[in-house]
Amino acid sequence: MAGKKLSRRDRIKKGIRKRLTGSAERPRLSVFRSNKGIYAQVINDVTGSTIVSASSLSKDFSASGSKSEQSQAVGKLIAEKAIAAGVKEVVFDRNGYLYHGRVKSLAEGAREGGLVF
Repeated sequence: MAGKKLSRRDRIKKGIRKRLTGSAERPRLSVFRSNKGIYAQVINDVTGSTIVSASSLSKDFSASGSKSEQSQAVGKLIAEKAIAAGVKEVVFDRNGYLYHGRVKSLAEGAREGGLVF
């Protein structure tokens, strides 16, 4: 069963990545979701470099509660770091996941933090 889910997500992910890329003016906010945590990166695809990153398992993160609440806090944290690095606008890459639950919470947290997408 897991093989079907992963191959479906890969297919969706390729379709998404075909349409959007991150530039220096508007980098890509990529989300990865695991069973234990959630990770976010702001990526410039032109140079292939990660500008900032945040996760619920990093040392500078301290929020408790449900996984959705933690995701929202990670969204705010990535927004803080991105704005400090001079990035205000991003393209949201849900990475093949449905825009629901933890992914949606992270996006809402990033918007609350000041990122525009």
